[in-house]
Amino acid sequence: MATNDSLAALATHALGFVKAGDVVGLGSGRAAEAFVHALASRVRDGLRIRGVPTSEATERLARELGIDLVGLEAEIALTVDGADEVDGQLNLIKGHGGALVRERIVAAASRRQIILVTADKLVESLGARGPLPVEVLPFAVPLCRRRLEDLGLKPTLRMQDERPFVTDNFNVILDCATGPIEDPPRLEQAIRAIPGVIDTGLFLGTADLVVVADGDVVRELPRKSR
Repeated sequence: MATNDSLAALATHALGFVKAGDVVGLGSGRAAEAFVHALASRVRDGLRIRGVPTSEATERLARELGIDLVGLEAEIALTVDGADEVDGQLNLIKGHGGALVRERIVAAASRRQIILVTADKLVESLGARGPLPVEVLPFAVPLCRRRLEDLGLKPTLRMQDERPFVTDNFNVILDCATGPIEDPPRLEQAIRAIPGVIDTGLFLGTADLVVVADGDVVRELPRKSR
């Protein structure tokens, strides 16, 4: 379970990967937010870095804390982000916070993606812990819902304050109950083939390193091969 102490431990550990002059992708969610706070503290102490936010919420936080921001024109040394599930191959499910599209773009523009999670996010099979988010164009929701159901999924339109949740990209999210996913690459390909789907929460092969907090212990899980 993510506690303030475990999130702080993850954030402090991640600071060790940041060098002066780096451009750093700033993820979204609780673990990433803790990292942004820790990074801002180092900036106030004189560390010179620039950030590329993965969501409007992260952008607001970084600006409030005094971190200089740039866009994708910069060469991003590393992105530090969180995840909702991590399997034994360091494949991820992301997007429970709704920022999956920009998180993927910033990660793809980075030389390294470092993921911060607490031990409860580790799973044997993706989909075992929660839904798989799928971002879709609002116009395409009826079609996408039917096609997702045809794949054996159970899509539910994400709501917020009794209205459909709207992403930073002005799209909506269908949260899909999958159960343990036997073949994540195949499922990802099938979902992406649906007209109107923008992206899925399956991040396969993107993480270079996963940092795990288990109580007071922080350990690193490196990707075995690229």
